Amino acid sequence: MLVLLPPSEGKAAGGRGAPLKPESLSVPGLAGARAAVLDELVELCAADEEKARIVLGLSEGLRGEVAKNLELRTAGARPAGEIYTGVLYDALDLASLDTAARRRAGRSLLVFSGLWGAVRVGDRIPSYRCSMGVTLPGLGALGTYWRRPMEAELPEIAGDGLVLDLRSAAYATAWRPAGEVAGRTATVRVLHSQIDAAGVEKRSVVSHFNKATKGRIVRDLLMAGAAPKGPRELVETLRDLGYAVEVTAPAKGGKAWGLDVVVSQIH
Repeated sequence: MLVLLPPSEGKAAGGRGAPLKPESLSVPGLAGARAAVLDELVELCAADEEKARIVLGLSEGLRGEVAKNLELRTAGARPAGEIYTGVLYDALDLASLDTAARRRAGRSLLVFSGLWGAVRVGDRIPSYRCSMGVTLPGLGALGTYWRRPMEAELPEIAGDGLVLDLRSAAYATAWRPAGEVAGRTATVRVLHSQIDAAGVEKRSVVSHFNKATKGRIVRDLLMAGAAPKGPRELVETLRDLGYAVEVTAPAKGGKAWGLDVVVSQIH
């Protein structure tokens, strides 16, 4: 099983240990593309702080994030699973997983990134600011930039098992499973179900809870040692774990499966 995750916009501070070693990152076939993004990002932030702030889509209050990017080559690095924070990662709570589940996380989780392309949760990276929605002056829109190197590397990493795609739309632009891989890929939407005064069910997407539920789904799969071979088996596994799952779009014409997880309580 390969689980595709978005990063978090906010990130924990970098470590105090050794700095980034680009050659140590997973998916080494992305090394050249990573180097190009890193070079341009550091150059942009060094040349013009205000321009960099605008390009990176940062508010005035986040201006300090530009300086963070200047230190990417020298700042201490930490495992990506510790750098990425936020609602999904809080719910996933990698640090509290047992040893076997942590090993599964290291093998199966792949986090997409505007700067690194994609990394494993055990890869040591510095804290940074560069979303997939950024358009760098030289390389262009990062979502588009990453497509070619991703298409060359990701099908092999996906292997012959389930691909569970939990990325947000911006990060999904960097690689869309196609062909045979798409047939064993499942995307998940989380819907909040409420009954109104007239007894009619209303369903809605709640962003915060959507992320939290996805984090819990991944955690539960890892803790259970589940290894569904494809979307059909994933549906059965999630139902066994107590989730209400509906198939909204079985794979057809080279497109991924669509699943809805319906919840009645937000927490």
